[in-house]
Amino acid sequence: MKLISYLLLLVFKESGEKTGSPLDVNPGVILWTVVTFIFLLLILKKIAWKPILNSLSERENLIKSSLEKADKAQKDAEKLLAENKVNLSKAEEEAKKIIEQSRELADKLKSQILEESKSQAKKMIVDAASEIDRKNAEAFNKLKDQVADIAIGAAEKILRETLDKEKQTKLVNKYLNDLNN
Repeated sequence: MKLISYLLLLVFKESGEKTGSPLDVNPGVILWTVVTFIFLLLILKKIAWKPILNSLSERENLIKSSLEKADKAQKDAEKLLAENKVNLSKAEEEAKKIIEQSRELADKLKSQILEESKSQAKKMIVDAASEIDRKNAEAFNKLKDQVADIAIGAAEKILRETLDKEKQTKLVNKYLNDLNN
C-alpha cells in the first residue's frame, strides 16, 4: 500500500504544467498505464481468459485427435497395402497354375484328338476293307451268275436236244459251289 501512495504522490507532484518531448519519462503516465494494464488483465481474466484457454484446449485436443486418426489411417493403409501385395502374389500364383493347367489340358486334348483321329482312320480303313470285300463278293457273285448264264447258254446251244435247262443250271451251280469251297 505504501508503494501505491508513493506512486500517487509522484504522479500529482510531477503533473504540473510542464511540457516535454514524447521520449521524456513521466511517472504519472507510467503509473496510469500500469494501473490500466492491470485493470485490463483482471477484466480479461474474468471475462475472456477461460474461453480463450478453453478454445485453445479444444483446438489442442482436435489436433491431437486428428494426428491420432492420421496415424491410424496410415497404419490401416500400410496394412491394406501389405494385404494387397499378398493378394496380388496369390493371384499371380493362381494365374500361373491356371495357365499350367490349361497347357496340360491342351496337351491332353491334343493327344486325345490324335488318338481319336487315328482310331477313326483305322475304323475307316477297316470299313473300307470290308466294303471292298463286300463289293468283291458281290462282283464275284455277279460274275459267277454271268459265267453260269454264259456257260448255260453255250451248253444249251451245244446240248439243246439232250439236256434241259433246269438240270444244266443246277449242274453249273453245283460245280461253282464246289469251286468256292
